[in-house]
Amino acid sequence: MKNIWALLICTVIFPVLVTGCSEIDNKALSDSKNENKVTIKFHSHGNEKSYNWKNTIDAFEKKYPNIDVELVILSEKGDTQEATKKLDLAAASGEQMDVIMFSESASYSQRVSMGMVAPLDEFIKKEGYKVSEEYKVDTEINGKYYALPGKFNPWYVLLNKDHLDAAGLKIPKDWTWDEFMEYAKAMTRDGHYGTYFHGPQNGSWMEYLRLALASEAEKTEFTTDDGNSNLNHSLFKKTLEIRVKMEKADQSAVPYADILTNKLNYREQFFNQAASSIIIGSWMNSELGGTEINPLNFNITVAPFPKNDKADIGGYTPVTTDYMAIAAKSEHKKEAYTFIRWYTTEGQIIQGKNVPSWNKVSDRELTKIIDKILGGTKNPERIDEDSLIHVLTNSKSSKIISPVPNQAEIYKVLNEEYEKLIFGEQNIDRTIEVSQERVQEILNNNK
Repeated sequence: MKNIWALLICTVIFPVLVTGCSEIDNKALSDSKNENKVTIKFHSHGNEKSYNWKNTIDAFEKKYPNIDVELVILSEKGDTQEATKKLDLAAASGEQMDVIMFSESASYSQRVSMGMVAPLDEFIKKEGYKVSEEYKVDTEINGKYYALPGKFNPWYVLLNKDHLDAAGLKIPKDWTWDEFMEYAKAMTRDGHYGTYFHGPQNGSWMEYLRLALASEAEKTEFTTDDGNSNLNHSLFKKTLEIRVKMEKADQSAVPYADILTNKLNYREQFFNQAASSIIIGSWMNSELGGTEINPLNFNITVAPFPKNDKADIGGYTPVTTDYMAIAAKSEHKKEAYTFIRWYTTEGQIIQGKNVPSWNKVSDRELTKIIDKILGGTKNPERIDEDSLIHVLTNSKSSKIISPVPNQAEIYKVLNEEYEKLIFGEQNIDRTIEVSQERVQEILNNNK
């Protein structure tokens, strides 16, 4: 009888022990896998609608199963100012940060100077490529790379093709600022202006005060790399001459007073055909075929950002991108770099929302991306897609110049002096003289 009970006990207990051991082994294996798995936190200003994050991150995690990406959207409405404030707050509170996305060069370079981000040179050297050959956008600061560029949004000239045809003008493939002015003058007819400049306004949209400067490969800002004023540059003067000539002499640009008084918007000015052209960033790609708010009732073509002289190398233009950086305090820098490098290359193609900065995107892939972007608009058939692709393919960014402290104060000064010029209170030479004095004083006070 004892032997029977012993046999029964062994029969019951043995499978339990085996199952228990098996469960322990499986748990150990799972724990081992989890130990090798790293979660990186990615702080971004971009929302899901604009960046297709779910599909993009899913694709990355499928390719790199040992890395989980935890997305932190800093502004659900895509407000970059709100995002920057929340980013700084997260950094100050000691929150885990691994990958950081900056929306523009000033925010990026300021956080570099604050020590918020880590250099990527070690990873780049190990992989063996040159950033200048690999990407269209320059991200170098003081001889080091602290970010890789994501999207590529160069500025270009949008033209009303119907107005162009009515004036007997050809689509510009390579042109100068003088030719741009001639085109605008020729299209100023039938109750509309040849062009519309959306800035400067309240110290913002300052690209419109450095038009000729922005056509160059370097020294394109109001200040220099060594923190001095660049307002004595001949191309700053040329920009002022362009603005005054077009508004006062040619009367081909919407008057600055009207912009302020009527709170005009560049989208409405162009889509309502009040202006035949606008110089603007290619974030407009997703709206070119018209939207519910701004339907398209005419044909559109695209021209490159004008250059200064016929002999100049063309294609230089203001460019906006997403600067993908590694947080200086990240404990997972290798994994963060893996994500950044993937995202700024094949990840851009998978995301399918923007033109990539990556130079190795094929013509077929670029066309596919453009087709998808334009296909989301109301009337893509009205867009000259060939000209758009030509411009995007041949555009390039200038050398980045680090912003200076109190840059907003400098912008405000330049805005004030420009208004004195355009309202006839002072001439161009006086505008440059006073601007130079005031800006240099601000710079000196911050040294």
